[in-house]
Amino acid sequence: MAFLISLKPPSPSPSPSPSPVVSTFLLPPLTSTTTSLFPPPIKPSKPLHHHQTPFSISFSNRNSPETDCPVPPEQQPINEFQSLSTSSPFSWASGDFVEYCSRLLVTGAGFALFVGLPVSWYGSVGVGWEPLQRILGAVCSGIFAVTIAVVRMYLGWAYVGNRLLSATIEYEETGWYDGQIWVKTAEVLARDRLLGSFTVKPVLNRLKNTLVALAISLLIFIALLVNTESTQKETAIASGREAGGRSVAGSYNDESARSFEPEAFCGGSDLSLDD
Repeated sequence: MAFLISLKPPSPSPSPSPSPVVSTFLLPPLTSTTTSLFPPPIKPSKPLHHHQTPFSISFSNRNSPETDCPVPPEQQPINEFQSLSTSSPFSWASGDFVEYCSRLLVTGAGFALFVGLPVSWYGSVGVGWEPLQRILGAVCSGIFAVTIAVVRMYLGWAYVGNRLLSATIEYEETGWYDGQIWVKTAEVLARDRLLGSFTVKPVLNRLKNTLVALAISLLIFIALLVNTESTQKETAIASGREAGGRSVAGSYNDESARSFEPEAFCGGSDLSLDD
């Protein structure tokens, strides 16, 4: 009888508590895989501005593309572009178009007024030059000075543009004798080519158009200068012919010539005596 009572199943308890073994089996501990599947929410420490996005924050926190770049900072194309765009006169080409034209005009006018005009006025070879010719010469000198400045700007921007668009960078570690070549990474190459295509190329096109306009203007003023000079010579020759040949009236006299050079007029008398 006692054996049958011991085989009787126990009565269920009202609120059975799971054993530690069962709870461990049912709820495994959190691992790194579980954490990666359900990451905790990220709360920014500072409020975002109206023009700032989470992508810009993550991009700004990353290392710059030039972290592993062996090129010295002053020889990197991005730094060369920044220094060129802030130096004078190279910064004129990348600024406003009206400001760019006004600066070139002031440069040409200042050179023509303070250098070209005094030289053409007091240093002209021909004493018969008219004021119009001297003014045209001063204007040509001013246009030529502006052309030299624009050529210098074009060469500087073309050099930086080629280094931005190129897939390799030539640099010097300590001097000209240890030149090296560095191949750009994909990120650096994409950034440099975007900068060169959308910033440097428009500047080069503006400088090319300026050079064409300056060349045409210089040719026009040179043609006017040559035309006025030839017209003045033709007028002087015509006035000399009307006065009696190429000699100027009142500048030659036989009596004065005989008194200063009597030997030049003795040939005729000697021949008559011999006969």
